[in-house]
Amino acid sequence: MDWSKSKSIFIVVFLILDVFLYSLYLNRHTEAQQAENESIGEQNIEARLKNDNITYGVLPANVEKAAYISGKVKNFEEGDPKIENAQNILIDKNKLVVTLKKPVEIKNIDDAAFYNDFLKLNVYEGASYTLWEIDKESKSATFFQTVDTRTLYYILNGLVTVHWNDKNEIVEYEQTLLEDIEAYEEEKVLTSPLKAIQTLYNKGLLAPNSTITKVNLGYTTLVQFTQTQVFVPTWEIQVKTENEVREEYFVNAVQGGILDLTLDATMVEEVKEAVEDAITDDKELDLDTEIKK
Repeated sequence: MDWSKSKSIFIVVFLILDVFLYSLYLNRHTEAQQAENESIGEQNIEARLKNDNITYGVLPANVEKAAYISGKVKNFEEGDPKIENAQNILIDKNKLVVTLKKPVEIKNIDDAAFYNDFLKLNVYEGASYTLWEIDKESKSATFFQTVDTRTLYYILNGLVTVHWNDKNEIVEYEQTLLEDIEAYEEEKVLTSPLKAIQTLYNKGLLAPNSTITKVNLGYTTLVQFTQTQVFVPTWEIQVKTENEVREEYFVNAVQGGILDLTLDATMVEEVKEAVEDAITDDKELDLDTEIKK
């Protein structure tokens, strides 16, 4: 037996083992330091928020992990869906425009419960949406689709917009819908709600004397294909300033970046114009049919 070679092999093996153990120690030490730094950072941000008189209520607890989800754009077909109170249904692939046979009176424009009940009774899969915004100037209300009570924020393929007339009667709505929604098996570790608030504070987005009125976990678009979209867990943070101005912010709950979310006004306007043109063409066709009779 060549002891010289054996000795060399043992030395190499022990060196490899030492490197492995050291890297393991280093990783755990780094993780411990990161956890300690985050704890210190959260303590610091609490003090800084207090100094600037920025207040918040009870933050979501026990929300440490969540999975990415995916969904497919639903393309509506003739005869799908069945809506009892529909006088006219216009289908443009994934967009549905419904004109009501009997307009529904709105007794209180600000009554959120009324709108949610309206959707449940008059809209296909209406219970899958939640009220987001009431726009009195344009006489419309916007609803975002939800998944397991979590909102899909500003997703053009998952929303409902209802319209009312000068008599405060809902006469029409537009709808898009995502279906076959699935969660990926691997859950991701999420940044804490306080960490998300710290991200906004560090960017100078939280003015002194503001109140953080709402912190919720939902989803925003991560990847968008033609028919399939992938969504990332996202913190929604609503703020009321000292001057009573309402602001909303979104922070990627996995990577921590601030997201700039709005409904693409150009796309929305194009949809509205297409809908109006289609309705006009449909009415003209009905009139021609009556004349021929």
